[in-house]
Amino acid sequence: MSRSQKTNQEITDVLNQLWRLDTNRLRPGTDYIISLQGKAGYVAQGSHCATDKASAPLFKYVNEDKLKSIRTYACFINLLDNYEMSTGVSETVTSAELKENHQFIDAIMETEVMKCAHKYLVKKGQSPSDLVKFKKQLYDIWFRLYHRARGGGEDSCGFEHVFVGETKFGSEIMGLHNWIQFYLQEKHGNVDYKGYKARDNKDTPDEDDHVLNLQFSLKGLVKPVGGSFIGVSPEFEVAVFTIIFFMSNEKMTSVVVKVDEYMLELVVYRHGCSIGTSFPKLLSSNNRDL
Repeated sequence: MSRSQKTNQEITDVLNQLWRLDTNRLRPGTDYIISLQGKAGYVAQGSHCATDKASAPLFKYVNEDKLKSIRTYACFINLLDNYEMSTGVSETVTSAELKENHQFIDAIMETEVMKCAHKYLVKKGQSPSDLVKFKKQLYDIWFRLYHRARGGGEDSCGFEHVFVGETKFGSEIMGLHNWIQFYLQEKHGNVDYKGYKARDNKDTPDEDDHVLNLQFSLKGLVKPVGGSFIGVSPEFEVAVFTIIFFMSNEKMTSVVVKVDEYMLELVVYRHGCSIGTSFPKLLSSNNRDL
């Protein structure tokens, strides 16, 4: 990250509005407890080996009652088993899964976070004011299936890649930038946390931070580094990356923002009219200057 890259103040302002409205965000040390442990080392993309700098899981505790009782979390978790993680394998969406997709969109649109995001996008001329049409727009961005692997069927969508995670030909982990999926996969023994990633003391995380750069393996495949919000609600992530998605029509959109105490780079890659991937990069935290 170049030090010359400046904070986008307009996007910073609207994302801080979303942050303040995110009443479903879980509280570190109370609703969940993480254990950062060691700083992970360099691993090449596609490698199957990484020195484990964390002997224990990342998540020591998560209040699962909240995951079940808060509607947006419950609807989100219902979606996580709807996908085949291997790229190149066509997805089949059943009528029950289609219903779950729409239930999730309905649930997040009842939150103040998504209402605020919708209002902003209407103001910017990027989204229709009609709620039904906006929900259709969200569906196309996040749930419309597309081809990720060449020569295969419709094997991916934005939601699957970002929130569920995918594997490429059994050799590479792609996506999986969501803390709830990470926690559930870790709990089931599929994810092995290897340690946090940091360049220097400016982005060295604390255990109450809501954004982490981390290294992990999924079913034996190593992800050298992945950025993830921690503890935030599903609606917050959808709102943030939907807004960034509409900032430009370029293949990749990157914006530097300061959300609460975190200086972040937010990245979205387009896949046609849908999201290909999206993730945060922690640049600094705890009001430390870049």
